[in-house]
Amino acid sequence: MRVRTALVALTLLTVTPAAAHAGAVPPGATWSQATITEADGTRLHADVLRPSTLPADAKTPVILSVGPYVNHSGQTGPAGPVEGTGYDPAGPSAGPSDRFLDFVQGAHLMEKGYTFVMVDLRGFGGSSGCLDWAGPGEQADVKAAVQWSASRPWSTGKVGMYGKSYDGVTGLIGAVEHPAGLAAVVSQEPVYDLYRYLYSDGIRYENSVATPALYDLIADTPGPLQDDPAYNAAGMNDLARPGCPALNWLDQQSSDHGAAYWKARNLIPRAAGSDVPVFLTQGFLENNTKPDGAWDFYDALKGPKRAWFGMWDHVRGNDVDAGGRLKMGRPGWFDEVMRWFDHYVKGDAAADPGSDPPVEVQTSDGTWRAEQAWPPADAAPLTATLKPGTYRDDATNNGSQDGALTSTSGQGAWTFSPPLAHDAHLAGLPRVHVELTGILLPDTNLVADLYDVAPDGTATLISRNGRLVATNGAYDLALYGQDWRFAAGHRVGVLVTGANAEWWLHAPTLQTVTVNAGSVALPWLARTRTSDLAGGRAVRLDEYLAAAPFTVPAATIAAGTAPGFALPPAQTP
Repeated sequence: MRVRTALVALTLLTVTPAAAHAGAVPPGATWSQATITEADGTRLHADVLRPSTLPADAKTPVILSVGPYVNHSGQTGPAGPVEGTGYDPAGPSAGPSDRFLDFVQGAHLMEKGYTFVMVDLRGFGGSSGCLDWAGPGEQADVKAAVQWSASRPWSTGKVGMYGKSYDGVTGLIGAVEHPAGLAAVVSQEPVYDLYRYLYSDGIRYENSVATPALYDLIADTPGPLQDDPAYNAAGMNDLARPGCPALNWLDQQSSDHGAAYWKARNLIPRAAGSDVPVFLTQGFLENNTKPDGAWDFYDALKGPKRAWFGMWDHVRGNDVDAGGRLKMGRPGWFDEVMRWFDHYVKGDAAADPGSDPPVEVQTSDGTWRAEQAWPPADAAPLTATLKPGTYRDDATNNGSQDGALTSTSGQGAWTFSPPLAHDAHLAGLPRVHVELTGILLPDTNLVADLYDVAPDGTATLISRNGRLVATNGAYDLALYGQDWRFAAGHRVGVLVTGANAEWWLHAPTLQTVTVNAGSVALPWLARTRTSDLAGGRAVRLDEYLAAAPFTVPAATIAAGTAPGFALPPAQTP
């Protein structure tokens, strides 16, 4: 997935060893390629890395990644230079993708006796077929890849899945499909409902037009010129759906969340039926795959689960910036991942994932703590009444100045709490209810924003969500989850407005909408928390705090303050 601009019968196949080359084969690994043929005729290409120190027939546990980014010529095709990924359409020699070379080497997979398998989704790399945007076809691909990996003569029959973004989504598909052999999943910054990557209840995100076209471009990218001709021939074969690129783009232009196309791509309702162990990461400040639906999915899972939640965006647990600073802020990512895989996939009795907290949370001050669950059990919703007001549905308001092209922010119906008498800690999903009139046209924009407002009037957006509404009436919004400390003297601010222009592509109706009444339910922690885990501030947290705030005029705060705004009592230790 990208920053704003993203069942089967198996045929036994031979794995053909590849010639030695200077590609991305890590030290200690032997590379081979294979083809997986599905019941519908789709042929999936697989790159297989095996420990070179083991006999060819030695049985090993398998870690699998399935996705659109493992083309031999580069992860994101011609967009690579913009996306920060390599692209080599000629190539001195063919070779496996380097997408997870950091994981293979950083986690010492070969030394630990794992096989690593990378499989192209249909329509990508060396796989035939038409890309399916996590639909039934790609769900079949995931199931086929897991079952194939588990059934190889060199496999113990236990498979773990590892990925980030799109290949994090395929891990969640594996979890809800639960194919034979799948023993554990590690999914970083995925999408839980593919609709919510492009839309928010009818409102288009900024990437809703460009991203589907980009994936068409990635799918149409051949492998290196010097690669096996069969690799490129398979990847260009979309005869299963002639006109695939255009049709795929058109499929995703439906903004109807209830459409059959999107229902098939919503993984959240299926999470409750999964007992596969899942290790998840989700950034509260994620501006790519976004946190919408994250905790609905995570909390519904029935099997063993653990997570890192915190103040980052679209990054991996081991990513560092140019200065070597961990982008998430916490050391030990590969150690924790391998305790997870060693326990559930390898069956190593000495590996104890229970030694790691179920949830590791980074809050808004950059500190880390352990939780048994998130939202925490003592996060008690407290409902406050919103003041009436109006907003103009003209698509001009920005929710924050982070990424904004204009300085227009804070336009709409405000409600402010009195200054907090003591520190308070919000942890969970805020919810807003509003009753609207003045709506004469369908597809009217409704956005709710939650702010931390400092004594000097500086407002920092901490959560939001939006939707389209058709008629006068009552509407509810579940905002993005957040873990945020409010300092004494700060206020809570709630803005009901018609746009977050830096976040969505709004089609304005130019109506003036009246907010007659409303309420906000905020989850406040009853007990104090202390930092009990090692870790520093996420890089994105500092960037966001520097870029996002804007100043609300003192007169606006005075007029919008609700003296009876329900605020939490002082926390207990």
